[in-house]
Amino acid sequence: MGYRGVAGVLLTAPPQDRPLAGILWMLATGILFVGVNAIVKHVGSELPATQSAFLRFVFGLVFLLPTIGVLFRTRIDRGSLRLFGIRGAVHTVAVILWFFSMARIPMAEVTAMNYLAPVYVTVGAALFLGERLAMRRILAVGVAILGVLIILRPGFREIEAGHIAMLGTAFFMGCSYLIGKRVSGAFDPAIIVWMLSITVTLGLLPFAIAVWVPPTWEQVGWMFLVAGFATAAHYTMTLAFQAAPVNVTQPVTFLQLVWASLVGWLLFNELPDIWVFVGGALIIAAISYIAIREAQLRRSVTPQPEATKAGH
Repeated sequence: MGYRGVAGVLLTAPPQDRPLAGILWMLATGILFVGVNAIVKHVGSELPATQSAFLRFVFGLVFLLPTIGVLFRTRIDRGSLRLFGIRGAVHTVAVILWFFSMARIPMAEVTAMNYLAPVYVTVGAALFLGERLAMRRILAVGVAILGVLIILRPGFREIEAGHIAMLGTAFFMGCSYLIGKRVSGAFDPAIIVWMLSITVTLGLLPFAIAVWVPPTWEQVGWMFLVAGFATAAHYTMTLAFQAAPVNVTQPVTFLQLVWASLVGWLLFNELPDIWVFVGGALIIAAISYIAIREAQLRRSVTPQPEATKAGH
């Protein structure tokens, strides 16, 4: 799990003009995230969802150790600590629901419904951060909701607990992204990642203890690998956003649904569902449009280099 779609764009540097590099880095990101999904699916319900999530975040702290100096050098005021704490709480809920869903519904459906988080970000930014929600964005949100309805098809198929949990995952992940956007301008990205990792680890701890099952060394190894894949995915996604504009990198994320479907079919006997692809395509189209429009609007209000020079 990570900053995907619009949420990822919000927290990264302005893109450069290297489209091929951006596409390749985003392809790598999708493969790494599918690797995370496949391992969690493989471990399945052998470990409780909260315990699996806790182990993933504990091991994730290991990969952050090279940047620990930044954490000790940074002074965080009380208000920001409160925001980090709230973000950790909502992200904890999102992570628990995601691990629960992954063990119960097909990988492709988890992947497709996870794309809904940036839509929640768009709506939440309008409601709580005062951002303007133009008619075109409202229509894009409507298209994304239609995509979710196509995936779930209420009345035509059984909606399982994993589907409900994924709707909750996207909602709480969207809340986490909004708070991340709020603090991103005040702190180094390394601090934001550290605080999220620490607060989520602490948030998961009591839930993990309550259901703790002694893990095997094999399970511990799988969770360590999940942490490694997730950390690498966040890094390659950042490189993708730095290398190319969002209109180049965002559509590539749809391939993650393709990889998830193939892995689910080959490894877990989950037959591909054409409606998951149709719904997922609509959601991706909607969030791609929103992300591209945001990038265009940022460029329109940012002085071009020539204009800046002329002013001096």
